[in-house]
Amino acid sequence: MTINRRAALALGAMGAAAGLVGGTRSAEAQAAATANVSAYRYKVGDAVVTAIHDGVAARPLEGFIRNATVDELKASLAENFLPTERFVIPFTTLVVQAGGKLVLIDTGNGDMGAPTTGLWMANFRAAGFDPAQVDMVLVSHFHGDHINGLRLRDGTAVFPRAEIKVAAPEWDFWMDENRASAAPEGMRPAFANARRVFNPIAKDVTRFQWGQEVAPGITAVAAAGHTPGHTTFAIASGAGRMMVMSDTTNNPQVFVRNPDWSAIFDMDADAARQTRHKLLEMAASEKMQVAFYHAPFPATGFVARDGERRYRMVPKNWQAA
Repeated sequence: MTINRRAALALGAMGAAAGLVGGTRSAEAQAAATANVSAYRYKVGDAVVTAIHDGVAARPLEGFIRNATVDELKASLAENFLPTERFVIPFTTLVVQAGGKLVLIDTGNGDMGAPTTGLWMANFRAAGFDPAQVDMVLVSHFHGDHINGLRLRDGTAVFPRAEIKVAAPEWDFWMDENRASAAPEGMRPAFANARRVFNPIAKDVTRFQWGQEVAPGITAVAAAGHTPGHTTFAIASGAGRMMVMSDTTNNPQVFVRNPDWSAIFDMDADAARQTRHKLLEMAASEKMQVAFYHAPFPATGFVARDGERRYRMVPKNWQAA
């Protein structure tokens, strides 16, 4: 996998501070984390899915898209009624209740993200859950905004009885000592963060292969490019089907409309682009519900074709579980 210098620097930032704006969370932000609860429960067939919001963060527009100009990005943001002075990135994880199991798909920023993140635990508890209830955590990839919720800054493991499952190619990349030692300076924080999270539990982490059913009704789907082992998850229950897109796109309001654009965080831009087209076309053709990690809350809907190799995200007509 080819990683350029700019991507390496971006990935290093992700390891150090959940991939976005770092900084110590203020008392005001802590209060907001308690007050601004945000969770939404819906059904996919017989499975109950709860979206858990972890807040938002923002990045400068300059350099965020490798193969589009700032003016092109601003135009896309304006077209979608989004702020045009910065790129706002939401974070939403999923809780899936199926087959008698309580399963998390990713865990958010923990206490290591931007001051405007860190809402996850308050929202998780407000939705009626407790960390001790979690049976399993499925990890889409090892960027900090997806794994830092597993282990807090002080080393505390958040889910005491959960089985942690990760894709074997992702584990093999980030946990390889030779690769970590030879990594560019900008990527070393991301390697170090993966070790911070996983080394204390390495012997207990389950590694899966793509194509396997990794939880009741949930199958791991190959989606490499964003990272070497980036994984999406297909949920099937009764007549319901949903593709959990993980970071196949960043904010889909921009990237579903512009699937050839490559964000700075994609480690292999060409592979990520191929994956994006493949999964968006699958979702559009099969009319599958989708969930995106970085979509505006509650981060789910459908994908429709909108021209040659272009798509649009269609919000779901909401009906709570």
